[in-house]
Amino acid sequence: MIKLIKIDDDSRVPKYKQIVDSILYNISNGNLKINQKIPSINSFSEEFYISRDTVEKAYSILKERKIISSIRGKGYYITRTKLESKVNVLFLFNKLSSYKMKTYSAFINTLGANAHTDLHIYHCDESLFLNLLDKFEGAYDYYVITTHFKSEDLKHISYTDNVVKAIRKIPKEKLIIMDNTKIGIEGEVITIYQDFENDIYNALKQGLHKIAKYEKLILVYPEKAVYPYPRRILHGFKKFCIEHEINFEILNEVYEDIILRKGDLFITIEESDLVSLVKQVRDKKLVLGEDIGIISYNDTPLKELLGITVVSTDFNVMGETAAHMILNKEKGQVKVPFNFIDRNSI
Repeated sequence: MIKLIKIDDDSRVPKYKQIVDSILYNISNGNLKINQKIPSINSFSEEFYISRDTVEKAYSILKERKIISSIRGKGYYITRTKLESKVNVLFLFNKLSSYKMKTYSAFINTLGANAHTDLHIYHCDESLFLNLLDKFEGAYDYYVITTHFKSEDLKHISYTDNVVKAIRKIPKEKLIIMDNTKIGIEGEVITIYQDFENDIYNALKQGLHKIAKYEKLILVYPEKAVYPYPRRILHGFKKFCIEHEINFEILNEVYEDIILRKGDLFITIEESDLVSLVKQVRDKKLVLGEDIGIISYNDTPLKELLGITVVSTDFNVMGETAAHMILNKEKGQVKVPFNFIDRNSI
C-alpha cells in the first residue's frame, strides 16, 4: 500500500495534507478498500523520511473524518470508502446556550444535506481554543469561529495575540467570524456580527416609550461570570441612560434579598438572575409589568413562553446568513438585526 502514496518534496503543500489527499485519492479510485490495513505511523515516517508528528497529524485528520480508525495493538484500518462531496465545517462556540444552539441549528439546516458540521465548545478558554485550532488545522473546508475569551480575573476579552496568530493560519477563504467582529483580522473575511454597544443602545431607544414610565433603570451586569460578557454592553447602556436623562444603577447580580421598589425596571443578562428576580417579584406580591419591569438580554423560547420582554439579536438570521454566504461563496461583513421585543414584563 505504501507504494500508492505520493509525496512531493518540492511541493508547497504541507506534507500532512499530501498524505491525507493521497489516501483519499486512492480510496476514491478503488486502490484502498474498506477494512484494509494501512502502514503504521513509524513505517510511514521511515519510508518517506517524514517526522512522526507530520504523519500523526495526517492520521488524526483522517480519524476525525472517520476515514480510518485504529485498533489497539493491531494498527490503522480504512473504515469508510464512500467519500461524499460534502462541505466539511468546524464550528467553534465559546459556550453552549439555548440561543447559541438556535444559531447552530439554523446554520446546519440552511446548509442542508451536502454539508457535515462538527461542533466544539472552548468555554471562553484561550488554551482550549488554541489546542482545537491546532488539532483541526487543515481538516475542514470552513471554520466558523466566535471569539469571546476570559482573562485571569474573569473579564471579557475579544482576542489575544496568540488567538489572532492562530486564526491567521486559516486561509481567509475558509474563515467565518461570527458574533464578535473585534479580533484584529483584516481583509476579505466572512463576518456575521453583533455591535454590542450600539445594539443595546438602539434597542432600548426602540422601547423608550415603555421604559420612560419607570423611575429607575437597573442593569444586572455580571462582572465575573463563568462566561463573561462584552463590556460594550455596559457602555451602550450607560450611553442610553445619560442621553435620555434616565436614573440608572448597575448591579453585579440579583441578590437573594434584593430591595425592590415600585417603578424599578431591571435588565438582566444571566438567566439565573432573571429566574431569581421573577421569583422575588412574585414572593413580594408585586405585579410584573406594572410595579416592576423586566427586560432580558438574548431571547430564548422560554422567555417568549413566559412573556418576558427582551433585547436580542436574531440568532436564526445569524446562522442562516453564515450558511448562505458559504453556499454562495460570498465575502463581506453582515450586521445581524438586534431588536426590542415587547412582551408582558414591561
